Amino acid sequence: MSTRLLNRDTFGDPANTGNLLPEEEANALLTEWVPNERLRLHMKQVAANMKAWALEKEGADELTARKWEQAGLLHDADWEKFPDDHCRVIIEELEKRQVDPDVIRCIASHGPAVFGVEPVSKMDKMIYAIDELSGFIHAAALIRPGLYEGLEVKSVLKRLKTPSFAAQVSREDIRDAVSRIESSLEELIQFIIDHQKNIS
Repeated sequence: MSTRLLNRDTFGDPANTGNLLPEEEANALLTEWVPNERLRLHMKQVAANMKAWALEKEGADELTARKWEQAGLLHDADWEKFPDDHCRVIIEELEKRQVDPDVIRCIASHGPAVFGVEPVSKMDKMIYAIDELSGFIHAAALIRPGLYEGLEVKSVLKRLKTPSFAAQVSREDIRDAVSRIESSLEELIQFIIDHQKNIS
């Protein structure tokens, strides 16, 4: 796994707490920076999972849920156009646009082994846990005739034990991420299946 260490642990300006991109601006950035429809879908799925988790599991208010959603929506925004500077470019862009530092730090922490930023807040930990698993579950759905219809947790677990399936997904990262949250792997898989199946 190649590292793209950010070599920093503070992000954004505390004076910008509560600032989020308007929905239209966030979607415009996504469209401009991410031509790949499959990657855009992944980011929308992570965003939907993050927002739903904040509302349903954390009892978050609407602003907090939108913070979780925006971190999920933009976490891979620079992956396609700036692969060698993934994470660094989107972080600098969001700092320039005066976005809430919690959102920026959350994006920075979505791959601690790659970026060198440890997840600290619940939002940080959940984006790390949801990101890889979301993509893996979508891959498992794509090989089924009914896609998400009837997709069961045990089927996803079986695929996780098959190294050749979606081999680019780090099982080690999934194990590490789930060890940092208060929910089981099985619970998280079911949650993701339920909340991303209708995202397009």
